[in-house]
Amino acid sequence: MTDIKTVGVAGSGTMGSGIAIVAARAGFVTKVYDTRQDALDRARTQTETFLRKSAERGKLAADAVPEIMARWQGTTRLEDMADCDIVIEAVFEDLAVKHELFTKLNAICGEQALFASNTSTIAITEIAGGSGRPDRFVGMHFCLPAQLMKLIEMSPGMSTSEETFVKAWDFAVALGQKPVKTQDTPGFILNYFLIPFNNDAIRLVEQGVASPADIDKAIKTALGYAMGPLELLDLIGMDTQRLLCEAMHELTHEPRAACPPLVRRMIAAGSLGKKSGKGFHQYGDSKMFGA
Repeated sequence: MTDIKTVGVAGSGTMGSGIAIVAARAGFVTKVYDTRQDALDRARTQTETFLRKSAERGKLAADAVPEIMARWQGTTRLEDMADCDIVIEAVFEDLAVKHELFTKLNAICGEQALFASNTSTIAITEIAGGSGRPDRFVGMHFCLPAQLMKLIEMSPGMSTSEETFVKAWDFAVALGQKPVKTQDTPGFILNYFLIPFNNDAIRLVEQGVASPADIDKAIKTALGYAMGPLELLDLIGMDTQRLLCEAMHELTHEPRAACPPLVRRMIAAGSLGKKSGKGFHQYGDSKMFGA
């Protein structure tokens, strides 16, 4: 059980959109904030397309789609997050940007509102330190694509109260997700393995060992993965992968976490992945994964 009723999601990109689907689908009023109206419009269109496709596949009742979309509210006004019981940040991996966002939210949201970050590399304690309410701050790392993956890595910062962590955990369960508790360490569980692993796949392409299609096929066939590493990287986006690598490498100095040169060249060429229509693979539409 949870007493959270209204959920705020800051950021309407790939992760933010997926988190918003999870929250609205679970019955929560969900407010999605972005600085750009066109980004919100795109997120809403992608969300409705995904839900309708889910209904067509029998994974969702057809009459549930308009009900879910009625709970999905987009806004470019941060002040509209004032009545949220929890705000989940899903902006890019830049500590200064996150601090600026939470400083503003701290002045807007009610005293009892919880703050959460979907960060996958930056320390929760560092982000919480600039939030104005470190005792009511928790890490909630959803897995990409959030609308399909059930796992949430729940990470308390050094100042996170037990009450906050329990409340956030109960909320994760109410979302229909499967939370696991991790310590506030770089990459938590998944990205500790995944960032170096994905970089290894990129380096196989750099070295001409195999084509992206064959690398993905080998991983999916032999290891049973639902998505190949290069398909996943296209979904993440090369610009985001660069930020993830830089953050992880700075914290760990792990050589395999260093950003491969090919990522920077692809960014320069505009080959960001699915959002630009081309990455390691070609894409003919902008539909959300699973739609």
